[in-house]
Amino acid sequence: MTRGMIHALAALCAAFLLSATGTGCAVTAQRPAPGSPGRVQLEELLAAVRVIADRPHPGGYERGCGAGQGCVFGPAWSDDHDGPGGRDGCDTRNNVLARQLTGVGYRPGSGRCVVQSGTLADPYTGTLLVYSRETARRIPIDHIYPLAAAWDLGAARWPAAQRIRFANDIDYNLQATDDAANTDKSDSTPAEWLPPARSGHCYYAGRYLTVALRYGLPVTTADHAALRRIAGGCD
Repeated sequence: MTRGMIHALAALCAAFLLSATGTGCAVTAQRPAPGSPGRVQLEELLAAVRVIADRPHPGGYERGCGAGQGCVFGPAWSDDHDGPGGRDGCDTRNNVLARQLTGVGYRPGSGRCVVQSGTLADPYTGTLLVYSRETARRIPIDHIYPLAAAWDLGAARWPAAQRIRFANDIDYNLQATDDAANTDKSDSTPAEWLPPARSGHCYYAGRYLTVALRYGLPVTTADHAALRRIAGGCD
């Protein structure tokens, strides 16, 4: 991180009454993450989603696209899909960063496509994270409804184009976050993992259920119970 970015982060932290922590700011207040639904909204989503007892494991999930690999959701962050942001000349990762970061700076000559700076208000961790070329790997993109879970719960039967659209859905299923949170979550569903910041629980529950309903995917009984517990604490 450059000295200018450090000063900018310090100013941003001060403006929001936050404390600086390395390349981010720890949010002291536990207000719900922006975009969090309330209890009534979550209960409506919970009532509408299909619930099954357990997650099946049909086999055949292979994310990699190297030689001899299944590439079942297409190449990572492909621009070649028919969903929002598809075939616009920018890959999915940059589209997500451009949407979710503030104060976005683009690489010169990239046609306002390649994001090289900005600040992320991470709903999972409740922190403000500075994004730069040097720290890019510290801010990965999470599939809120994991690809492996989607495969097991119905996507294995989808046509390839639908799977690629799902993996690159910048409107509903993708969230930039801290690398530690993303690694910890991995392919987990709500019964197994929740955002480390309680302020992000309602946000995550709403996004997870919205994706499930949009794509006709079920949730397991255990996930439904975990999401219902969250809903009970949402204003």
